[in-house]
Amino acid sequence: MSQLSNIIISIIFDGLAYAMILFIISVGLSVTMGLMGFVNLAHGVFAMAGGYFVTSLMSVAGVPFIPALLIGAVGVAVVSLPFERFLYAPLYKAGELDQVLLCIGLVFMASASFTYVFGPDPVPIKVPDGLRGQVDLGFRSFPAYRLFMVAVGLSMAAGIWYGFEKTLIGARVRAAVDNRMMAQSVGIDVDRLFRFTFALGSGLAALGGGLAVDILGLSPSFAIQYLVLFLIVVAVGGLGTIKGTFVAALVLGVIDNGGKYLWPEGGAFFIYAVTIVILLLKPTGLYGRHG
Repeated sequence: MSQLSNIIISIIFDGLAYAMILFIISVGLSVTMGLMGFVNLAHGVFAMAGGYFVTSLMSVAGVPFIPALLIGAVGVAVVSLPFERFLYAPLYKAGELDQVLLCIGLVFMASASFTYVFGPDPVPIKVPDGLRGQVDLGFRSFPAYRLFMVAVGLSMAAGIWYGFEKTLIGARVRAAVDNRMMAQSVGIDVDRLFRFTFALGSGLAALGGGLAVDILGLSPSFAIQYLVLFLIVVAVGGLGTIKGTFVAALVLGVIDNGGKYLWPEGGAFFIYAVTIVILLLKPTGLYGRHG
């Protein structure tokens, strides 16, 4: 295999693994923003909490990696419910400025709290031996953990799509996203749906945060550091759409990874350039609703 082919495959593969992290974390933000109309800039806090939850379970309680991921996701989803009930719900009908100020305050409070408890330094994670090293696929070898990330991400995408497109609860969520007043008029308890969707989105963010530790790292600045990336994925894909979030994560993940590989000095130039072009052509995102 030529050197150019190896470079292209590496860019696409690493970008795909990166895209799966972006998708898992961002999809909950897309649905909650599309359903609730709430500018939830604190979504990354739940991803960061998931990462710390997983690392703590593994290092302190000796819980294996996979169970720790599941426990962390469920734990953060449960913990998010009081936040939705007592902090978010009172501001659903408030202006965007009030919502943004609340979320920014939560981000800084979370960052300070995690710094106090865990310290300012990045927290390591030890993934299972089976996810370390390389996996030979015949034509070349790939990092085992990144293959695991791709498999998990694609499975999650299929499961989330099925849940939202083929189940009753998914139909209710889509109805509320499209027309909240009409959904209420046919008997859908939108407030209850809000709580369920918020918890689900927070749990997915926590799962993504736990999976991201080995690739993106984990520190108290995580929620601030990656906030813009999550918002970009949501904006490019379109609010409230699973397909849009998945496609946007794929496009931006591969482009960002390729851009940094080919031109390290350019940093995130390519992902912002592509975002600007897409939003100029389609202001509501790739699959966003018009009007």
